Amino acid sequence: MSTEGKERIITTQRLLEKKQRGEKIAMLTTYDYTMGRIIDSVGMDVVLVGDSAANVMAGYDTTLPMTLDHMIYHAQSVVRAVKKAMVVVDLPFGTYQGNSKEALHSAIRIMKESGADAVKLEGGKEIIESVQRILTAGIPVMGHLGLTPQSINKFGTYAVRATEEAEAEKLVADARLLEEAGCFAVVLEKIPATLGTRVAKELSIPMIGIGAGSGVDGQVLVMHDMLGLSKDFSPRFLRRYASLYDDVKSAFERYVDDVKSGNFPNDKEQY
Repeated sequence: MSTEGKERIITTQRLLEKKQRGEKIAMLTTYDYTMGRIIDSVGMDVVLVGDSAANVMAGYDTTLPMTLDHMIYHAQSVVRAVKKAMVVVDLPFGTYQGNSKEALHSAIRIMKESGADAVKLEGGKEIIESVQRILTAGIPVMGHLGLTPQSINKFGTYAVRATEEAEAEKLVADARLLEEAGCFAVVLEKIPATLGTRVAKELSIPMIGIGAGSGVDGQVLVMHDMLGLSKDFSPRFLRRYASLYDDVKSAFERYVDDVKSGNFPNDKEQY
């Protein structure tokens, strides 16, 4: 059977090969079909259906309110659109911490009901049993260390993590634990660049950074942030590639003006 013209699908193995070749990995969040189609058309390696949907889609202050049903809904929408990139879905708060059986059940639901490629969990040693049990079902797992937003009530702040030696060494140990368990990659969020570089060099699996410096194996951002759809979030690690807040607001204003003035629709815009 000829494979000519078939799209190349990104897999865990291909991500590992990218690291081995020194090729950077591009990852971005999205939560809906329309944006998923656009993102998949540009050569994105990984699409993350993040529980950050709680913030940018639902308006919550934290990611904690997201449910498994919420995540499955968003994942289904994205999977329908994405054909080439790997789709990773966050396990939301309360679906895997402290209960590895619940973790496996949650991961199986995401995989069966959405058709996603992998799941992501926050934490290291504390959640290693859940990681191991999910992996026994053949479900790929991406880890997440450093600033873990689901633990915001424990940390009490979104400040940079692992700036002290003890926490930095724990992060390195946790990364090794995740690799040994079988995780195919780890997200490192908001940690010193020197630590990000160290972990990426010491581990064989890809390290994807968000505020972890340039020495890691790839980068991830929240789509709404990098598109400039919000003006009230400006961490140092964020680069805005567009200013869509102003563009969209202007379009809405022009529409309101045209409707109220009777300028829309004109003769050519009606039957």
